[in-house]
Amino acid sequence: MRHAALIVIRDEHAALAAMLRSILLLLARHREQGTQPDFAALRAMLFYVDEFPEKRHHRKESELLFPKLRARMPLSRDLLDRLDEDHGRGELRIRELEHALLAFEMLGDARRAAFEQAAQRYVDFYLNHMRLEEQQVLPLAEKVLTADDWAELDEAFAGNRDPLTGHEPDADYRALFSRIVNTLPAPIGLGSGTR
Repeated sequence: MRHAALIVIRDEHAALAAMLRSILLLLARHREQGTQPDFAALRAMLFYVDEFPEKRHHRKESELLFPKLRARMPLSRDLLDRLDEDHGRGELRIRELEHALLAFEMLGDARRAAFEQAAQRYVDFYLNHMRLEEQQVLPLAEKVLTADDWAELDEAFAGNRDPLTGHEPDADYRALFSRIVNTLPAPIGLGSGTR
């Protein structure tokens, strides 16, 4: 049986993975060309990561999905605790990355390498986090959660959908998503998932 919550989670993971990879590709392209990246576009992309995955997607996983799994499968506690800890530190990590971007923008090439390294670490961390969720947590959820659990999760995950998964953004975010999508060069795009 296909559960709407799982589709939403996987779609949002794929959109986030594409965004994160696009940041790295954008940086690499500008480094190779010896040019400065579009700092406004990078700020918009990092703001997206903070607004949607950090504040909306993770909250639903940590407050709804993970507690249900802990109740049904106590042996999963260590993994879920680790993922919750990742979620809890996510806000600090994105702030550190945003600060590294600001330092690069304000202080120039002297801070380029530091920002690029911080971006690579952040992307690696995030892709690994999503891989754990998709390879271990979601299959476990499919095995142990009840129909009532899924009904509640499906309803919760249907709200506040990520616009980068093809859903109409809230009015407040339309300009942000237009800016992000329109600033990415065509070869980068937003396409590949977490695998």
